[in-house]
Amino acid sequence: MKTILPYLMLLLCGFSFSQSKITGTVVDDNSQPIPGANIIIVGTSTGTVTDFDGNFSLSTNQNPPFALQASSVGFETVTEDITSKNQKINFILNEGTSLDEVVISASRTPERIFESPVTVERFGLKEIKNTTSADFYGGLENLKGVDVNTNSLTFKSVNTRGFATFANNRFMQLVDGMDNSTPALNFPIGNLVGMTETDVLSVELLPGASSALYGANAFNGILFMRSKNPFDHQGISASVKRGITSQESAGDNAYTDVSFRAGYKFSNKIAAKINFGYLKGTDWAATSETDKINPENTRANLDYDGINVYGDEVSANIRTEAPASVKGIIPDVVVSRTGYNERDLTNYNAESIKSDWGLYYRPWENDFEVSYVGKIGTGSTIYQGTNRYNIANFFQQQHKLEFKNDNFFLRGYVVTDKAGDSYDMVFTGININRAWKSDEDWFGDYIATYAGATLSGDTEAQAHAKARGVAEEEFDLDNNGNIVRDINGNPIEVDGIKRFSPNTPEYEAAFNRSINDPDLSTGSKFQDASKYYHSDANYNFSHLIDFAEIQVGGSYRRYSLNSSGTIYTDLDGPIDYSEFGIYTQIQKNLELNEDLELKLTGSVRYDKSEFFDGFISPRISAGLTVNRNHNIRASVQTGFRNPTTQDLFIGLDAGRAILVGSAPENLDRYVRTFDVSDEGQALNQDASVTQTGRVGYENSFSIDNNGNVTGVGNPDIIKPEQVSSIEVGYRGKFKNLIVDFSAYYNNYKDFISQEVVISPFYGTVDPNNDGELDDTDPLAFEALANDDFQAWSTYTNSEADVNSYGASIGLSTKVFGNFDLSGSYTYAKLDFDRVKYPSFTTNFNTPEHKFKASFGNTEVFKNFGFNINYRFSDDYFWEATFGNGLVPEYHVVDAQINLKVPSFKSTFKAGATNLLGDEYFTAFGTGFIGSMYYLSWTINNL
Repeated sequence: MKTILPYLMLLLCGFSFSQSKITGTVVDDNSQPIPGANIIIVGTSTGTVTDFDGNFSLSTNQNPPFALQASSVGFETVTEDITSKNQKINFILNEGTSLDEVVISASRTPERIFESPVTVERFGLKEIKNTTSADFYGGLENLKGVDVNTNSLTFKSVNTRGFATFANNRFMQLVDGMDNSTPALNFPIGNLVGMTETDVLSVELLPGASSALYGANAFNGILFMRSKNPFDHQGISASVKRGITSQESAGDNAYTDVSFRAGYKFSNKIAAKINFGYLKGTDWAATSETDKINPENTRANLDYDGINVYGDEVSANIRTEAPASVKGIIPDVVVSRTGYNERDLTNYNAESIKSDWGLYYRPWENDFEVSYVGKIGTGSTIYQGTNRYNIANFFQQQHKLEFKNDNFFLRGYVVTDKAGDSYDMVFTGININRAWKSDEDWFGDYIATYAGATLSGDTEAQAHAKARGVAEEEFDLDNNGNIVRDINGNPIEVDGIKRFSPNTPEYEAAFNRSINDPDLSTGSKFQDASKYYHSDANYNFSHLIDFAEIQVGGSYRRYSLNSSGTIYTDLDGPIDYSEFGIYTQIQKNLELNEDLELKLTGSVRYDKSEFFDGFISPRISAGLTVNRNHNIRASVQTGFRNPTTQDLFIGLDAGRAILVGSAPENLDRYVRTFDVSDEGQALNQDASVTQTGRVGYENSFSIDNNGNVTGVGNPDIIKPEQVSSIEVGYRGKFKNLIVDFSAYYNNYKDFISQEVVISPFYGTVDPNNDGELDDTDPLAFEALANDDFQAWSTYTNSEADVNSYGASIGLSTKVFGNFDLSGSYTYAKLDFDRVKYPSFTTNFNTPEHKFKASFGNTEVFKNFGFNINYRFSDDYFWEATFGNGLVPEYHVVDAQINLKVPSFKSTFKAGATNLLGDEYFTAFGTGFIGSMYYLSWTINNL
């Protein structure tokens, strides 16, 4: 031991002696510190980041000389030589332009936006800090060409280039490579269970088809959110926002948003982080009582169906329902039951609680990293699909294991969800009514009272008023058919229980029974515990091959649908199916001369779902850089999207129609028994008939938006949708002016859509299979006349030739010295023959003209900055399964001021959204968006 000890001491001294400690600062050209700047030894993965004051300290075993590089988003990168141990160095970074920022999404490899082969938008740390929105996710709506539709305070749907609904399965959202879409709904629900703001490193957005690299769901665009790695971003940061939301319908309500992050590097091998976020507020109340179909109608109309009134969807033709003895005096009109306002069916609680954690291991202290990330989130929001849904205590979790270095990644993850206490507000209203009085009894009372009033000599209006009053048990009639009144002349309820009124014990009991019952004939509970498993890999051969950058990769996904028959046709057990894809990309830079550089990129991907033939989606692009300040690009690509889980396996009675997916094995999975009318039974038909969803696809009539028969239905079962896209663009730097322009043209084939058809309970539609109504079995028309039919919402592909095109341009510059001024204009247009296909809905749902502008300064004076955003949207027509209607144009101004206090490592912000107070909405049927006022305190001790 005595012999070994000196050698050990010598070794330790040698190790200690070999350590170099480099310290310094990073500031901008105004001598202001740059927190979070990356410091790295060139050619290695050894590095660190600056703290809140711009200071850094880096220890290394590498002996000088070597190069040390400092970089930060929005600044030009600077490299300095380190020539001695324990050297102190100060970096001064000049502010760059937005085109110099580095993205990885466009080509799956780091490159400047300036040279990206396709359009890309970026939202980094600087933009997050300066956003006028209450959170970073809301700030995305100020990006060029981006549409953000507000479903709820906690559910905003991001989209680009049209074709948007809240069930936006054309747009993909990734968080650190993990798909953030919910297994049950098959699309992301905003940032409800996504990222906490204190952990966001950057957000990148690719508008348009991206299937060549990212597969089927990246059809209309893709959003990438990247978090901070604890090896590079250590310390504790926290943010607290408090404020109010203000809306005419809901009043002023408190708003709280808290986030926390802790990251720690235990050694050069092991690091970990944890995040937590909590948001609480009151949602934008939806209170419209305008009639969905006939806006001029009021509640006094017989067949009233209010936009945000539920229960009045139940209606019937009272002549058809009338017994033969009085049928002759009953008018041929449709009457609906009285509904309940949405505000009586929800508490408008908007809440989000989410947490994630990560363990990161670098076994050889280089760029090879193994990581495990877990995410859980729960929350409450409003979702508008076919109906309006209260998503209460929704729960989602994700778990990912990933292996990666600078040249490859291999990851696998699972996403699971639980619907919690979620429920359908439309069916809640319907079934509270039914809990009080069945539809048969209600319409029976209505018809009998109407007949008696008519025979007593009442006018039609008087008879209808009496009929509804008696059916609602609001009053009773005496033997002469007169309303029984008290001594004050008020109607008296005699022998019935009045319709349940909100806030009464009877109403609350019926409400609670409904939202806890998953059977839609009696309840409204939204039940689901679906999941999917996903794996993907990518390898970049650039370190092995010199002549070009070559990448290969692939992905695999397996779905497991488990709604217990409440959403999907999975009453007998989970439905499992899978899909996979492989791709490759070749990228080559050609330096034509000192002023011209050509970048060529070619990609191709093959995808296969077990239900459909494989599909190949290629992309070719070229970018020419001229004089290092101008870049011209063009690309041609195809994309596709597979039908979603709902397109394939849904089986849901939505009231007006039954939604049934068109996977071949699904057509017979949905089974329903219907009662046949007395008139039908007189035609020798049974009293009831049992049908499956197959009849919607194989024995149905097509109808227009007014329910009139237009021809033979029998839509084809669904297949993948395809798009061919051409895009050109230009990026340029003119002294202080930055220009970013793009234009595109898209052609769609086999456009996926829903088509509502009606199937008779008896008779054959198109027995000769020639598509002609003239050959239809007369018995089928008898069924229509007797109201013996069912409406089905089918999932199919349209024959319409659908095209869209548009362009956007963004300009940014410096004015008045150091003030930032930017603006963008976006044009979007849908092109298809509406006359030829009058009932076809594309759900384009985007304004033709959008304009956005921003003005601000991060340093008006030392540590004080501000920013103002303005957005204009042209009016547009919203189409969706919930309803169609005009969205008026709107003008929105958001603003914020901020103050940095370096001694506390803090930033304070005061902001307001919709500062003008003009309430607006972005989709038909949602609540009006009011104003928000907030104060925030962010501590950044990284």
